[in-house]
Amino acid sequence: MSLNSFLKIFMPKNRVFFELFEQVAENCAKMGTVLKDVVAETDFDKRAYYIKQIEDLEHANDELTHSIFTELGRNFITPFDREDIHYLATSLDDIADYIYASAKKINFYRVNPNDMGMQKFAELIEQGAFHTRTAVKELRDMKNMRNITEALVKINSIENQADDVFDMSIERLFATEPDAKEVIKKREIYQVMEMVTDKCEDASNVIEGIIIKYA
Repeated sequence: MSLNSFLKIFMPKNRVFFELFEQVAENCAKMGTVLKDVVAETDFDKRAYYIKQIEDLEHANDELTHSIFTELGRNFITPFDREDIHYLATSLDDIADYIYASAKKINFYRVNPNDMGMQKFAELIEQGAFHTRTAVKELRDMKNMRNITEALVKINSIENQADDVFDMSIERLFATEPDAKEVIKKREIYQVMEMVTDKCEDASNVIEGIIIKYA
């Protein structure tokens, strides 16, 4: 019997960590979808409605992340390495934080989100959060490794696409935007939105490490 198989015997029957992670990942996916609504809405006041939804989901994830850390301190035996639980919780929390930051900055700077770069970033963020949710849900039993690995590959591809979108958006911005203030505003929004895909990749890397150890 391998060490990992031996350790699985002592895994707790209480699957609270998986439940919490799944709730966090589900909220991240919802936030990604609502962010698309934010960039599709050109009216400043109407956008606030969608941003409030994102804010509520971000606050809910803060509570769930706190619960994960509480359970980590309470349980001696955990489903996988304590460090990995901490890293995964932190990376998922970062996804939510940066989605919320993206939505806030769009309204804070009062920019028109009907922008090719923002539209494409929002699509990639929605996809990245969706595939992150898929990978997290498969962690519960790790029976369908193909689903996990396909999700991780897609997340990596999305992050690479986001890098390209960022470069092209900055190039277009400097070439077509005469207002220096608008250049500064949009560049900062692009940076924050691109960071969401980086955080999805961070979560993907943690999940990859977990499945290498325990699958």
